[in-house]
Amino acid sequence: MYRMLFFLVVGLFSAVLAQAQEPRISVHDPVMIRENGVFYIFATGQGISVWSSTDMQHWKREKRVFDRAPEWAVEAVPGFRGHIWAPDISWVDGRYYLYYSVSTFGKNGSCIGLATNTTLDANAPEYKWIDHGMVIRSVPGEHNWNAIDPNLILDTEGKPWLSFGSFWDGLKLLPLQADLKSVPPGEIPITIASRLADTDKGANPIEAPFIVYRAPYYYLFASIDYCCKGVESTYKMIVGRSRSLTGPYVDDVGRDLRTGGGRLLMEGDVNWHGVGHNAVVNVDSVDYLLFHAYDAADNGRSKLRIVELEWTEDAWPFPATFIY
Repeated sequence: MYRMLFFLVVGLFSAVLAQAQEPRISVHDPVMIRENGVFYIFATGQGISVWSSTDMQHWKREKRVFDRAPEWAVEAVPGFRGHIWAPDISWVDGRYYLYYSVSTFGKNGSCIGLATNTTLDANAPEYKWIDHGMVIRSVPGEHNWNAIDPNLILDTEGKPWLSFGSFWDGLKLLPLQADLKSVPPGEIPITIASRLADTDKGANPIEAPFIVYRAPYYYLFASIDYCCKGVESTYKMIVGRSRSLTGPYVDDVGRDLRTGGGRLLMEGDVNWHGVGHNAVVNVDSVDYLLFHAYDAADNGRSKLRIVELEWTEDAWPFPATFIY
């Protein structure tokens, strides 16, 4: 009897300890938004991975966005089987807009798609993701840019734009139609950041644009160098700013981000390698920077990190207090 009670107590203690030492969740390319006091993270994964939390500390896995790969995407991108990259979530006019990337590693035969919903609560009766299909497409041999890593931004006049891009000819910007589902006919992508003037897919390691407005500037965040190599990853984050959404974006010493400029925001250390693919979220007047980093203590596995952003007197962001 005492032996049974002993093992029961030990088992309960171990369960409580395991819960208290909940491991940091593994994500890639995270974005976050809050609805009714609940934070939702969307990240790269089969069908788009989703997590929820009420405190940005304890995360619960939610139902993925797509139960199966969108048929249009399977047809448009050879080799695509449902592992969707780099989603971007926004709330516009009573609806959530979720842009996502469809591609295969190292190729620019890619598409950006769009799904919408009126709620993120999977238990709500109105919860339903509606896929609107392709928004932008890049074609090998036709385009020297890559249609992945989307980010929606509305300018100060309310006009929607989509930034995107990875390697090749750098980061791009395009206006969207008012319904946010397509690009106006004849529009040509604007280059907003690049590392090199003479580029090909492997020689221009820049991706994951994320633009926010903080008067009087638009701030362009981006990731440079190489992700996805575990402890060998060299990813780091840069930032530039402009008074115009279309640029030019420059760093704190005036270097243009289109020709290799960029103020260093954060880089890895001995514990966390390859920090990058960030999003910036303002919650109750506090700016948060979330991103993934490769955990040196866990064989380079990609984990979620969140840090409060603060601002210098001359209006440049810097990472302050880590909260996750």
